[in-house]
Amino acid sequence: MSLDYCLMVTGPAYGNQRASSALQFARALLECGHRLGTVFFYQDGVHNANRLSAPAGDEVDLVRAWHELAQQHQVALHVCAAAALRRGVTDALQASLLKRSGENLQPGFELSGLGSLVQAALGCDRFIQF
Repeated sequence: MSLDYCLMVTGPAYGNQRASSALQFARALLECGHRLGTVFFYQDGVHNANRLSAPAGDEVDLVRAWHELAQQHQVALHVCAAAALRRGVTDALQASLLKRSGENLQPGFELSGLGSLVQAALGCDRFIQF
């Protein structure tokens, strides 16, 4: 039986295992034939959407890995706008509105509100937080 999943990632790209574990879990459930509709990045998890992140050559590039997963499997990557702006992650529109010199949101990620999280959670069979 195939299930629809939604993930919420609250851990940063680096510093603890939550984001890495979420990515590994996402890959595993897709390999098993399940569907992953949305990954919502909240709290420190918004750092997973910072395109300026530059890990060492021997580390997994989680930002690009999430992007690749989303492209390959049509997964929506939503980033809590309030949490992102608070932590210095912004898209071009918000940077312009806030009179900042540039944006750093990785392509493939989208700033959104908690309403997107609620919609995703209501539309899936399993909701898992990392």
